[in-house]
This record gives sequence, structure tokens and C-alpha cells, in this order.
Amino acid sequence: MLMAHPAVLRDLIDRYEALTAVGAADGDGAQVRQRVDDIAYTLCVSTGTRDIDTALIAARHQLPDARPLDDSVLNAG
Repeated sequence: MLMAHPAVLRDLIDRYEALTAVGAADGDGAQVRQRVDDIAYTLCVSTGTRDIDTALIAARHQLPDARPLDDSVLNAG
């Protein structure tokens, strides 16, 4: 599997977080929602995942400043 460059992942994460914050503040307008959906899709494709929560976790783990975390909760069950 190809891996996205960490700078690309960082940009996607930052944009996703900024847009979700704006969407919550602005009542989640249609244009903001579409942009959030587009970035979420790109994150999923870039990380080989199917949902945004998993994509964010995977993307953050691929960043150079990622700290080793106990992800046993993610592997349980």
C-alpha cells in the first residue's frame, strides 16, 4: 500500500479539524459539510480505512511526531 506523505496527512487533519469546528459554529452549512466530506474521503483513501475516526487515528500514527500510545482498546474485540 502506498503511504501518504506526513505533510499531506498533517494538512488533511488540520483542515478536517478546522472545518468541523467551523461547521459546528456556523450550523454546519451545506458547503462546509461538503468540504468536510471531501476531506474525510481523502483521509480514508490516504490511510486505507473506511471511516473518518479510524482514518484520523491511522493518519496521526503515521506522523513523525506521533507518540507511542497504548492502542489495546482499538484491538480489543
